[in-house]
Amino acid sequence: MKVQKFGSASIATVDKIKEVADIVVKDNGNIVVLSSMRGTAEALTEISDYLYKKNQEGAIEIINRLEKQYVELVDSLFENEESKKLAHELLTSKFDYIRTFTKDLFTLFEERVVLAQGELISSELFHLYLLDKKVNAVLIPALEFMRTDKNSTPDPVYIKEKLSALLEESKDADLYITQGYICKNAYGEIDDLRKGGSDFSASLIGVAANAEEIEIWADVDTMQNNDPRYVKTTTPIRQLNFDEAAELAYFGTKILHPSSILPAKLADIPVRLKNTQYPDAAGTLISNKTEANVIKAVGARDNITAIKIKSGKMLLAHGFLRKIAEVFENYQTSLDMLATSEVGVSLTIDDDRNLQAIVDDLKKYGTVSVDPDMVIVSVIGDLESQDSGISVDIMGAMKEIPVRMLSYGGSRYNFSFLIYKKDKERTLQILNDKLFN
Repeated sequence: MKVQKFGSASIATVDKIKEVADIVVKDNGNIVVLSSMRGTAEALTEISDYLYKKNQEGAIEIINRLEKQYVELVDSLFENEESKKLAHELLTSKFDYIRTFTKDLFTLFEERVVLAQGELISSELFHLYLLDKKVNAVLIPALEFMRTDKNSTPDPVYIKEKLSALLEESKDADLYITQGYICKNAYGEIDDLRKGGSDFSASLIGVAANAEEIEIWADVDTMQNNDPRYVKTTTPIRQLNFDEAAELAYFGTKILHPSSILPAKLADIPVRLKNTQYPDAAGTLISNKTEANVIKAVGARDNITAIKIKSGKMLLAHGFLRKIAEVFENYQTSLDMLATSEVGVSLTIDDDRNLQAIVDDLKKYGTVSVDPDMVIVSVIGDLESQDSGISVDIMGAMKEIPVRMLSYGGSRYNFSFLIYKKDKERTLQILNDKLFN
Protein backbone atom coordinates (compact mmCIF):
# COMPACT_ATOMS: atom_id res chain seq x y z
CA MET A 1 0.00 0.00 0.00
CA LYS A 2 1.08 3.55 -0.79
CA VAL A 3 -0.20 6.88 0.47
CA GLN A 4 -0.58 9.45 -2.32
CA LYS A 5 -1.08 13.09 -1.36
CA PHE A 6 -2.17 15.71 -3.89
CA GLY A 7 -1.95 19.42 -3.10
CA SER A 8 -4.27 22.26 -4.04
CA ALA A 9 -2.53 23.07 -7.32
CA SER A 10 -2.72 19.42 -8.44
CA ILE A 11 -6.53 19.48 -8.37
CA ALA A 12 -7.05 23.10 -9.38
CA THR A 13 -8.92 22.51 -12.66
CA VAL A 14 -11.08 19.95 -14.40
CA ASP A 15 -8.15 18.74 -16.49
CA LYS A 16 -5.92 18.41 -13.42
CA ILE A 17 -8.56 16.45 -11.54
CA LYS A 18 -8.79 14.03 -14.46
CA GLU A 19 -4.99 13.72 -14.51
CA VAL A 20 -4.96 12.88 -10.81
CA ALA A 21 -7.70 10.32 -11.33
CA ASP A 22 -5.64 8.67 -14.08
CA ILE A 23 -2.68 8.51 -11.70
CA VAL A 24 -4.45 7.00 -8.70
CA VAL A 25 -6.32 4.26 -10.59
CA LYS A 26 -3.07 2.67 -11.81
CA ASP A 27 -2.65 0.74 -8.55
CA ASN A 28 -5.15 -0.80 -6.16
CA GLY A 29 -5.26 -0.48 -2.40
CA ASN A 30 -3.66 2.95 -2.04
CA ILE A 31 -4.86 5.77 0.20
CA VAL A 32 -5.32 9.12 -1.58
CA VAL A 33 -5.03 12.26 0.56
CA LEU A 34 -6.44 15.49 -0.90
CA SER A 35 -6.01 19.13 -0.01
CA SER A 36 -8.70 21.71 -0.80
CA MET A 37 -8.78 22.96 -4.39
CA ARG A 38 -6.66 25.98 -5.25
CA GLY A 39 -8.21 29.24 -4.11
CA THR A 40 -10.74 27.60 -1.81
CA ALA A 41 -8.81 28.00 1.45
CA GLU A 42 -8.25 31.68 0.67
CA ALA A 43 -11.95 32.20 -0.08
CA LEU A 44 -13.04 30.41 3.10
CA THR A 45 -10.58 32.49 5.11
CA GLU A 46 -12.09 35.64 3.61
CA ILE A 47 -15.59 34.40 4.46
CA SER A 48 -14.49 33.81 8.05
CA ASP A 49 -13.03 37.30 8.21
CA TYR A 50 -16.33 38.83 7.12
CA LEU A 51 -18.16 36.71 9.70
CA TYR A 52 -15.85 37.92 12.46
CA LYS A 53 -16.52 41.48 11.37
CA LYS A 54 -20.29 40.82 11.42
CA ASN A 55 -20.50 41.67 7.72
CA GLN A 56 -23.25 39.38 6.44
CA GLU A 57 -23.35 40.80 2.92
CA GLY A 58 -19.60 40.45 2.45
CA ALA A 59 -19.63 36.81 3.61
CA ILE A 60 -22.61 35.88 1.42
CA GLU A 61 -21.03 37.52 -1.63
CA ILE A 62 -17.87 35.40 -1.30
CA ILE A 63 -19.91 32.25 -0.57
CA ASN A 64 -22.01 32.78 -3.70
CA ARG A 65 -18.93 33.44 -5.83
CA LEU A 66 -17.15 30.32 -4.56
CA GLU A 67 -20.24 28.16 -5.06
CA LYS A 68 -20.60 29.42 -8.64
CA GLN A 69 -17.02 28.37 -9.37
CA TYR A 70 -17.71 24.87 -8.07
CA VAL A 71 -20.98 24.59 -10.00
CA GLU A 72 -19.10 25.42 -13.21
CA LEU A 73 -16.43 22.88 -12.34
CA VAL A 74 -19.01 20.13 -11.73
CA ASP A 75 -20.78 20.91 -15.01
CA SER A 76 -17.51 20.43 -16.87
CA LEU A 77 -16.18 17.49 -14.86
CA PHE A 78 -19.16 15.13 -14.89
CA GLU A 79 -20.69 13.74 -18.06
CA ASN A 80 -23.17 11.32 -16.53
CA GLU A 81 -26.32 13.23 -15.58
CA GLU A 82 -27.02 11.16 -12.47
CA SER A 83 -23.47 11.72 -11.17
CA LYS A 84 -23.72 15.41 -12.03
CA LYS A 85 -26.97 15.63 -10.05
CA LEU A 86 -25.33 14.00 -7.02
CA ALA A 87 -22.39 16.42 -7.26
CA HIS A 88 -24.74 19.43 -7.40
CA GLU A 89 -26.64 18.11 -4.38
CA LEU A 90 -23.32 17.78 -2.55
CA LEU A 91 -22.42 21.40 -3.35
CA THR A 92 -25.84 22.64 -2.28
CA SER A 93 -25.52 20.82 1.03
CA LYS A 94 -22.02 22.13 1.73
CA PHE A 95 -22.67 25.75 0.80
CA ASP A 96 -26.03 25.86 2.58
CA TYR A 97 -24.15 24.70 5.67
CA ILE A 98 -21.58 27.48 5.27
CA ARG A 99 -24.44 29.98 4.86
CA THR A 100 -25.87 28.95 8.23
CA PHE A 101 -23.03 30.89 9.84
CA THR A 102 -24.36 34.10 8.27
CA LYS A 103 -27.85 33.71 9.78
CA ASP A 104 -26.98 34.90 13.25
CA LEU A 105 -23.80 36.95 13.28
CA PHE A 106 -23.96 37.34 17.05
CA THR A 107 -23.51 33.62 17.60
CA LEU A 108 -19.91 32.54 18.01
CA PHE A 109 -18.57 30.38 15.19
CA GLU A 110 -15.39 28.38 14.83
CA GLU A 111 -13.25 29.44 11.88
CA ARG A 112 -11.69 26.00 11.50
CA VAL A 113 -15.13 24.49 10.92
CA VAL A 114 -15.57 26.80 7.94
CA LEU A 115 -12.05 26.18 6.63
CA ALA A 116 -12.48 22.40 6.87
CA GLN A 117 -15.19 22.54 4.22
CA GLY A 118 -12.52 22.99 1.55
CA GLU A 119 -10.98 19.55 2.06
CA LEU A 120 -14.41 17.97 2.55
CA ILE A 121 -15.70 19.36 -0.75
CA SER A 122 -12.63 18.40 -2.80
CA SER A 123 -12.44 14.84 -1.45
CA GLU A 124 -16.17 14.15 -1.77
CA LEU A 125 -16.31 15.51 -5.32
CA PHE A 126 -13.26 13.45 -6.28
CA HIS A 127 -14.87 10.37 -4.73
CA LEU A 128 -18.03 10.93 -6.79
CA TYR A 129 -15.92 11.35 -9.93
CA LEU A 130 -14.15 8.03 -9.34
CA LEU A 131 -17.47 6.29 -8.73
CA ASP A 132 -18.73 7.80 -11.97
CA LYS A 133 -15.74 6.15 -13.67
CA LYS A 134 -16.71 2.79 -12.13
CA VAL A 135 -13.80 2.79 -9.68
CA ASN A 136 -14.49 0.95 -6.43
CA ALA A 137 -13.37 3.86 -4.24
CA VAL A 138 -14.31 4.37 -0.60
CA LEU A 139 -14.35 7.69 1.22
CA ILE A 140 -12.75 7.53 4.68
CA PRO A 141 -13.46 10.77 6.61
CA ALA A 142 -10.32 12.12 8.27
CA LEU A 143 -12.49 13.51 11.07
CA GLU A 144 -13.21 9.92 12.12
CA PHE A 145 -9.57 8.91 12.65
CA MET A 146 -7.23 11.93 12.64
CA ARG A 147 -6.99 13.34 16.15
CA THR A 148 -4.65 15.51 18.23
CA ASP A 149 -4.17 15.41 21.98
CA LYS A 150 -4.43 18.21 24.53
CA ASN A 151 -1.03 19.51 23.42
CA SER A 152 -2.24 19.76 19.78
CA THR A 153 0.09 16.89 18.93
CA PRO A 154 -1.16 14.01 16.75
CA ASP A 155 -2.23 10.94 18.72
CA PRO A 156 -0.59 8.07 16.77
CA VAL A 157 -2.19 5.27 18.81
CA TYR A 158 -5.71 6.62 18.24
CA ILE A 159 -5.02 7.34 14.56
CA LYS A 160 -3.72 3.81 13.91
CA GLU A 161 -6.55 2.13 15.77
CA LYS A 162 -9.35 4.08 14.08
CA LEU A 163 -7.81 4.07 10.60
CA SER A 164 -7.14 0.33 10.73
CA ALA A 165 -10.77 -0.31 11.65
CA LEU A 166 -12.06 1.89 8.79
CA LEU A 167 -9.79 0.20 6.26
CA GLU A 168 -10.88 -3.23 7.49
CA GLU A 169 -14.53 -2.30 7.01
CA SER A 170 -13.85 -1.66 3.30
CA LYS A 171 -10.98 -4.07 2.68
CA ASP A 172 -12.25 -4.94 -0.81
CA ALA A 173 -12.02 -1.36 -2.07
CA ASP A 174 -9.72 -0.46 -4.95
CA LEU A 175 -8.92 2.97 -3.49
CA TYR A 176 -9.41 4.92 -0.29
CA ILE A 177 -10.01 8.69 -0.38
CA THR A 178 -9.51 10.97 2.61
CA GLN A 179 -8.78 14.57 3.52
CA GLY A 180 -5.47 16.15 4.40
CA TYR A 181 -4.91 18.93 6.94
CA ILE A 182 -8.14 18.57 8.95
CA CYS A 183 -8.59 16.63 12.18
CA LYS A 184 -10.40 16.68 15.50
CA ASN A 185 -8.75 17.78 18.72
CA ALA A 186 -8.87 16.13 22.14
CA TYR A 187 -12.22 17.83 22.86
CA GLY A 188 -13.91 16.50 19.73
CA GLU A 189 -13.80 19.86 17.93
CA ILE A 190 -12.84 20.25 14.26
CA ASP A 191 -9.23 21.41 14.08
CA ASP A 192 -6.25 21.29 11.71
CA LEU A 193 -2.60 20.23 11.61
CA ARG A 194 -1.17 23.71 10.96
CA LYS A 195 1.86 24.19 8.66
CA GLY A 196 2.44 21.55 6.05
CA GLY A 197 -0.84 20.02 7.22
CA SER A 198 -1.72 17.86 4.21
CA ASP A 199 1.83 16.51 3.95
CA PHE A 200 1.71 15.89 7.70
CA SER A 201 -1.58 14.02 7.26
CA ALA A 202 -0.05 11.84 4.54
CA SER A 203 2.94 11.08 6.75
CA LEU A 204 0.79 10.17 9.75
CA ILE A 205 -1.51 8.03 7.61
CA GLY A 206 1.46 6.28 6.02
CA VAL A 207 2.81 5.33 9.43
CA ALA A 208 -0.60 4.24 10.76
CA ALA A 209 -1.26 2.08 7.68
CA ASN A 210 2.30 0.66 7.50
CA ALA A 211 2.61 1.99 3.95
CA GLU A 212 5.55 0.94 1.81
CA GLU A 213 5.93 4.51 0.51
CA ILE A 214 4.41 7.97 0.84
CA GLU A 215 4.08 9.98 -2.37
CA ILE A 216 3.78 13.77 -2.27
CA TRP A 217 2.46 14.96 -5.64
CA ALA A 218 2.77 18.54 -6.89
CA ASP A 219 2.37 20.27 -10.23
CA VAL A 220 6.03 21.26 -10.35
CA ASP A 221 9.20 19.24 -10.86
CA THR A 222 11.11 17.46 -8.14
CA MET A 223 13.65 19.12 -5.88
CA GLN A 224 16.39 20.74 -7.94
CA ASN A 225 20.07 20.92 -7.04
CA ASN A 226 19.95 24.72 -7.27
CA ASP A 227 17.48 27.55 -7.84
CA PRO A 228 16.49 27.52 -11.55
CA ARG A 229 15.38 31.15 -11.31
CA TYR A 230 19.01 32.22 -10.94
CA VAL A 231 21.08 29.31 -12.18
CA LYS A 232 21.42 27.70 -15.59
CA THR A 233 21.55 23.91 -16.00
CA THR A 234 20.02 22.79 -12.71
CA THR A 235 19.17 19.10 -12.42
CA PRO A 236 16.61 17.14 -10.37
CA ILE A 237 17.80 15.48 -7.18
CA ARG A 238 16.96 11.78 -7.32
CA GLN A 239 17.80 10.78 -3.75
CA LEU A 240 17.97 12.58 -0.41
CA ASN A 241 18.42 11.68 3.21
CA PHE A 242 15.56 12.95 5.44
CA ASP A 243 17.98 15.36 7.14
CA GLU A 244 19.24 16.65 3.80
CA ALA A 245 15.64 17.22 2.70
CA ALA A 246 14.89 19.12 5.91
CA GLU A 247 17.95 21.32 5.44
CA LEU A 248 17.08 21.97 1.81
CA ALA A 249 13.46 22.78 2.61
CA TYR A 250 14.55 25.22 5.31
CA PHE A 251 17.06 26.96 3.07
CA GLY A 252 14.96 27.62 0.03
CA THR A 253 13.01 24.66 -1.33
CA LYS A 254 9.32 25.09 -0.51
CA ILE A 255 7.95 21.80 -1.82
CA LEU A 256 7.42 20.38 1.66
CA HIS A 257 7.57 21.50 5.26
CA PRO A 258 10.45 19.79 7.13
CA SER A 259 8.39 18.75 10.16
CA SER A 260 5.62 17.29 8.01
CA ILE A 261 7.60 14.17 7.11
CA LEU A 262 9.11 13.56 10.56
CA PRO A 263 6.72 10.65 11.33
CA ALA A 264 7.80 8.94 8.10
CA LYS A 265 11.46 9.43 9.02
CA LEU A 266 10.99 7.91 12.47
CA ALA A 267 9.06 4.96 11.01
CA ASP A 268 11.64 4.50 8.22
CA ILE A 269 9.03 4.91 5.46
CA PRO A 270 10.44 6.54 2.30
CA VAL A 271 8.79 9.65 0.90
CA ARG A 272 8.79 10.25 -2.84
CA LEU A 273 8.16 13.65 -4.45
CA LYS A 274 6.33 13.35 -7.76
CA ASN A 275 5.15 15.69 -10.52
CA THR A 276 1.62 15.30 -11.87
CA GLN A 277 2.79 16.63 -15.24
CA TYR A 278 5.32 13.79 -15.56
CA PRO A 279 3.74 10.93 -13.59
CA ASP A 280 6.08 8.28 -14.97
CA ALA A 281 9.24 10.12 -13.88
CA ALA A 282 11.09 8.69 -10.89
CA GLY A 283 10.81 11.83 -8.81
CA THR A 284 12.88 12.48 -5.70
CA LEU A 285 13.14 9.71 -3.10
CA ILE A 286 13.67 10.78 0.49
CA SER A 287 14.71 8.07 2.94
CA ASN A 288 17.06 7.33 5.84
CA LYS A 289 19.76 6.18 3.43
CA THR A 290 22.73 8.49 2.94
CA GLU A 291 25.01 8.74 -0.07
CA ALA A 292 28.38 9.29 1.55
CA ASN A 293 30.45 12.33 0.59
CA VAL A 294 28.01 13.57 -2.04
CA ILE A 295 26.88 17.18 -2.37
CA LYS A 296 23.17 17.17 -3.24
CA ALA A 297 22.14 20.81 -3.62
CA VAL A 298 22.68 24.48 -2.98
CA GLY A 299 19.91 26.53 -1.40
CA ALA A 300 19.47 30.18 -0.51
CA ARG A 301 17.41 32.03 2.06
CA ASP A 302 16.69 35.74 1.58
CA ASN A 303 15.73 38.59 3.93
CA ILE A 304 18.30 37.71 6.57
CA THR A 305 19.40 40.30 9.13
CA ALA A 306 22.90 40.07 10.61
CA ILE A 307 23.51 41.50 14.07
CA LYS A 308 26.92 42.00 15.68
CA ILE A 309 27.43 42.69 19.39
CA LYS A 310 30.93 43.88 20.23
CA SER A 311 32.08 44.18 23.85
CA GLY A 312 35.47 44.60 25.45
CA LYS A 313 33.99 43.12 28.61
CA MET A 314 33.12 39.85 26.89
CA LEU A 315 36.53 38.22 27.33
CA LEU A 316 36.00 35.28 29.69
CA ALA A 317 32.73 36.86 30.87
CA HIS A 318 30.57 34.13 32.37
CA GLY A 319 26.96 34.12 31.10
CA PHE A 320 27.49 36.59 28.27
CA LEU A 321 26.06 34.33 25.55
CA ARG A 322 23.14 33.38 27.76
CA LYS A 323 22.21 37.04 28.22
CA ILE A 324 22.38 37.62 24.47
CA ALA A 325 20.21 34.58 23.75
CA GLU A 326 17.64 35.64 26.35
CA VAL A 327 17.06 38.90 24.49
CA PHE A 328 15.98 37.01 21.39
CA GLU A 329 13.96 34.54 23.45
CA ASN A 330 12.06 37.40 25.07
CA TYR A 331 10.93 38.53 21.62
CA GLN A 332 10.31 34.97 20.35
CA THR A 333 12.87 35.44 17.59
CA SER A 334 14.85 32.42 16.43
CA LEU A 335 18.56 32.51 15.59
CA ASP A 336 19.87 31.03 12.34
CA MET A 337 23.66 31.37 12.37
CA LEU A 338 25.97 32.17 15.27
CA ALA A 339 29.69 33.01 15.36
CA THR A 340 31.76 34.10 18.36
CA SER A 341 35.15 35.65 19.00
CA GLU A 342 36.95 36.96 22.07
CA VAL A 343 35.39 40.40 21.69
CA GLY A 344 32.09 39.88 19.95
CA VAL A 345 29.17 37.78 18.76
CA SER A 346 27.66 37.77 15.27
CA LEU A 347 24.32 36.13 14.57
CA THR A 348 21.49 36.17 12.08
CA ILE A 349 17.69 36.24 12.22
CA ASP A 350 15.03 36.00 9.51
CA ASP A 351 12.27 37.69 11.51
CA ASP A 352 12.88 41.41 11.94
CA ARG A 353 9.48 42.42 13.34
CA ASN A 354 10.98 43.22 16.75
CA LEU A 355 14.39 44.27 15.46
CA GLN A 356 14.48 47.74 16.99
CA ALA A 357 13.43 46.49 20.42
CA ILE A 358 16.00 43.69 20.23
CA VAL A 359 18.77 46.11 19.29
CA ASP A 360 17.81 48.44 22.15
CA ASP A 361 18.09 45.58 24.65
CA LEU A 362 21.35 44.30 23.18
CA LYS A 363 22.95 47.73 23.67
CA LYS A 364 23.07 46.93 27.39
CA TYR A 365 25.83 44.43 26.62
CA GLY A 366 27.92 46.12 23.95
CA THR A 367 28.10 48.06 20.71
CA VAL A 368 25.51 46.79 18.24
CA SER A 369 25.61 46.95 14.44
CA VAL A 370 22.99 45.67 12.01
CA ASP A 371 23.31 44.52 8.38
CA PRO A 372 19.85 44.02 6.83
CA ASP A 373 18.91 42.33 3.57
CA MET A 374 21.53 39.59 3.70
CA VAL A 375 21.33 36.08 2.22
CA ILE A 376 22.25 32.67 3.66
CA VAL A 377 23.56 30.28 1.01
CA SER A 378 23.87 26.65 2.05
CA VAL A 379 25.57 23.65 0.50
CA ILE A 380 23.58 20.53 1.36
CA GLY A 381 24.90 16.96 1.35
CA ASP A 382 26.91 14.46 3.35
CA LEU A 383 29.84 16.57 4.54
CA GLU A 384 31.02 14.57 7.56
CA SER A 385 33.98 12.62 6.19
CA GLN A 386 37.22 14.37 7.04
CA ASP A 387 39.19 12.86 4.16
CA SER A 388 36.72 13.56 1.37
CA GLY A 389 38.01 17.06 0.61
CA ILE A 390 34.44 18.35 0.23
CA SER A 391 34.90 21.26 2.63
CA VAL A 392 38.03 22.31 0.75
CA ASP A 393 36.12 22.22 -2.54
CA ILE A 394 33.34 24.37 -1.06
CA MET A 395 35.72 26.94 0.38
CA GLY A 396 37.65 27.03 -2.87
CA ALA A 397 34.49 27.74 -4.82
CA MET A 398 33.65 30.65 -2.49
CA LYS A 399 37.04 32.37 -2.76
CA GLU A 400 35.64 34.97 -5.16
CA ILE A 401 32.71 35.94 -2.91
CA PRO A 402 32.86 38.27 0.13
CA VAL A 403 31.60 36.15 3.05
CA ARG A 404 30.18 37.89 6.13
CA MET A 405 29.82 34.73 8.26
CA LEU A 406 30.02 30.97 7.83
CA SER A 407 28.61 27.98 9.68
CA TYR A 408 30.12 24.51 9.47
CA GLY A 409 30.08 21.62 11.89
CA GLY A 410 26.70 22.24 13.49
CA SER A 411 25.12 19.81 11.07
CA ARG A 412 26.54 16.89 9.14
CA TYR A 413 24.55 17.98 6.11
CA ASN A 414 24.96 21.76 5.96
CA PHE A 415 27.74 24.25 5.13
CA SER A 416 26.33 27.79 5.19
CA PHE A 417 27.61 31.22 4.19
CA LEU A 418 26.18 34.64 4.93
CA ILE A 419 26.64 36.91 1.93
CA TYR A 420 25.39 40.25 0.66
CA LYS A 421 22.25 40.23 -1.46
CA LYS A 422 24.05 41.70 -4.46
CA ASP A 423 26.27 38.59 -4.58
CA LYS A 424 23.47 36.01 -4.41
CA GLU A 425 23.03 35.17 -8.10
CA ARG A 426 26.78 35.06 -8.76
CA THR A 427 27.30 32.85 -5.69
CA LEU A 428 24.67 30.33 -6.73
CA GLN A 429 26.05 30.11 -10.25
CA ILE A 430 29.67 29.75 -9.08
CA LEU A 431 28.78 26.99 -6.61
CA ASN A 432 26.75 25.24 -9.29
CA ASP A 433 29.66 25.38 -11.76
CA LYS A 434 32.35 24.35 -9.29
CA LEU A 435 30.46 21.67 -7.32
CA PHE A 436 28.20 20.04 -9.93
CA ASN A 437 29.87 20.62 -13.28
